[in-house]
Amino acid sequence: MTSQQARYPQSDFSIHPDTGIGYLSLTVSSLEHQIAFYQQALGFQLRRQQGNRVYLGTSQRDLLELVENPTASRHRQVTGLYHQALLYPDRRQLARAVARIFAHQIPNYPTDHIMTKTTYLDDQEGNGLELYCESPEDGSWDLTSGKYITRRADGSLSSGREPLDVEALFSHLKEDDRLDTDLPEETRIGHVHLHVRDLPEALAFYHGILGFDLMGMDPSIGMGFVSAGGYHHHIGLNTWQGVGAPPPPENAIGLNYFSVQLPDQPAYDQVLDRVQAAGLATTEKENGALVFDPSRNGILLTSSD
Repeated sequence: MTSQQARYPQSDFSIHPDTGIGYLSLTVSSLEHQIAFYQQALGFQLRRQQGNRVYLGTSQRDLLELVENPTASRHRQVTGLYHQALLYPDRRQLARAVARIFAHQIPNYPTDHIMTKTTYLDDQEGNGLELYCESPEDGSWDLTSGKYITRRADGSLSSGREPLDVEALFSHLKEDDRLDTDLPEETRIGHVHLHVRDLPEALAFYHGILGFDLMGMDPSIGMGFVSAGGYHHHIGLNTWQGVGAPPPPENAIGLNYFSVQLPDQPAYDQVLDRVQAAGLATTEKENGALVFDPSRNGILLTSSD
């Protein structure tokens, strides 16, 4: 444990290592425009629709719930979603996704984080997206003594935010690869990154109560990461909208909640018991329990059972 980590409450409980992010729920102002974007630009399938609510994802998995509110609007300098991150199974599938958004002329920002290959973009209503694949063979990063450090496989230092060599990525494409296919079945939400009002407060919740392992933080840039099972991060936290930023108003475009999927009922019960023991209010949903972090970001606790 570093001296910086010692500043934050340390939990004697770790969330189950097979815990992951299930799906996100977003409020949108136009279902028509957002469905078209996610289907045409990214290959999401429309799985089902219930009134003003649709579910998108792969053929077997929900990744996104969109809830329409035609009067909703975008608000700045508030807490909420920074981005959702779609994890592709390999570089070839990421290359197809990036080539597809290039073909649709969607502004995006290809970035090489060394241990991941990434591009960033926004959907039609300004919700942030990251598309990435793992590339640990190229190097690693960590947050040591409060500093973000990235090393290439040869030991040399990197900023961890280098321009992605897009041509090298596209070299993984095959001549018969089509760009208009459905989202690969293995695609899932690898992590979410949130705007919070206070970093120590957020880490006390996600690490101290929910039990995500503290992977590191850099207070100088207001950023921290937590995860389950040793993954580099399932949840990113930052104060880039301002320390003390308020939650968005009720009638706002953006995050309703994201689901944290526990692998079985005992693992779910353990976390729910900790939430309730901390005196936090929960709302029972059909598929889990909804709780809010101190910045009013919603988390739906669910079980795979």
